[in-house]
Amino acid sequence: MYKGGFYMWYESWIEGIDGYASLFSFDILPDGSYSEIRLMAFNKKNEIMLKMTPDAPEFYPGIPYYHYWKDVNFESFVYRCASSTEPLYSYVNARGIWLKGFYIPVKEPKKDDTDDSYNNDNNTRTVYCLYIITFSDVVETDSMSQKSPDVANAVMNISIKLHETSDFYQAMAAAITVIKDYCGAEKCSIYTIDKNKHKCCYINETGVHNEYLENYAKEMNRTPFEVAEAWEEDLDLSDCLLLEDISLLEERDPVWYKSLHTHGINNLILFAIRYNQTLVGFVRAANFDTSKLMQIKETLELTTFLIAADIANHQLLSQLEFKSLVDGLTQLNNRNALNERLDDLSSKGTLLPSPMGIAFADLNGLKTVNDNEGHDAGDKLLVNAADILKAVFEGYEIYRSGGDEFVVFCPYITKEELSMNVEKLRELSDNTTNVSFAIGTTYCTGTYDINKAMQIADDNMYRDKEEYYRIHADKDRRKKYTSHKE
Repeated sequence: MYKGGFYMWYESWIEGIDGYASLFSFDILPDGSYSEIRLMAFNKKNEIMLKMTPDAPEFYPGIPYYHYWKDVNFESFVYRCASSTEPLYSYVNARGIWLKGFYIPVKEPKKDDTDDSYNNDNNTRTVYCLYIITFSDVVETDSMSQKSPDVANAVMNISIKLHETSDFYQAMAAAITVIKDYCGAEKCSIYTIDKNKHKCCYINETGVHNEYLENYAKEMNRTPFEVAEAWEEDLDLSDCLLLEDISLLEERDPVWYKSLHTHGINNLILFAIRYNQTLVGFVRAANFDTSKLMQIKETLELTTFLIAADIANHQLLSQLEFKSLVDGLTQLNNRNALNERLDDLSSKGTLLPSPMGIAFADLNGLKTVNDNEGHDAGDKLLVNAADILKAVFEGYEIYRSGGDEFVVFCPYITKEELSMNVEKLRELSDNTTNVSFAIGTTYCTGTYDINKAMQIADDNMYRDKEEYYRIHADKDRRKKYTSHKE
């Protein structure tokens, strides 16, 4: 039973605290285990807490706190703070809001000198934790830098590894090596996420292992991206999971829990990596040294802040490179990519693929479609043409070299296979209502000049186009334009 006078005193006392303040309690049972956490009091400024869950029951001193929200990291801090009488501090990113939390152990005022704070004959002890929190929309770098020398040294070593090489994947692997050693972890990895492409990458201390990622996700009947989505949901508005016992996941994510149990994972840290509030990855440390939990948390708070910038920069550069080499409309390699490939094949000392099949495909009638139906219809025609080329020449190098011109390089193809693919291209085109290709090929073996080979294929394509317009004279609009090709 909670005595009214005592809690009236606490309510009066907590009202004088600046910030969002609340008082929690729990019992330390005779066997050393803990009871559930109870909400005892809060100041008026923190009434917002009661509104977090609209259907929560009416407050009374001692109500289980989970009626308002549930967070395993918060519980861990409250238990650790009150049971050890050690003040704790956290600074976390909760989906765009930076939360600065202070956990302060509080003693119940003694009634007399004989009071030892035990509340019954079974030696069950009630302890208290005052939780004060402040909010900010922007990160406070001073708050992040106030770390112990041990943590600061670990962060510095990780930062050095991140910038010892310009190779992104080598840098991540080197950083993971330091993190793994510092955490005393059996397994450690960085899991990068590109939300735009729905792609993920698994990096541990030995490098990239996406085959492991695929198998790991398949075990849970998820795609790698779905694994990342599930983890983000498991965080439940926090920036990390600090699990000294993975059994806490059995209810929250039973599929993941089963996988962890199968792989012999007993404890786990999962830290979100966010850049401008966008999730770009996770750091995972499994079977770590639980005695260093607080130092590990502080280290990863800063480390993920640094890693986030590197991942975001890598993704931006990859996106820019992709845009510079890929045609935005057809998603084929573009003219820049073709020029780079030609430079490579023309370089002295480069071993040319032999044999090499080259196909030029020029889309017939694009000008007619653009003039009669508009450029949107012309764009759709180009996309349809590209889809047919992808279907026929899957696995080979397909380039959109100009407005209606396409080039295909087929390294190590046989002459028969090249002929079969060309016939298949004509057949698929004939089965559409609007796609028609003029096609020219050449087949190279031994030593050859790639530019001359391309010229031969281009000449053969032009002869095929002349034949097309001879048969379809009504579609020949070339006389009205200076170019001899459409």
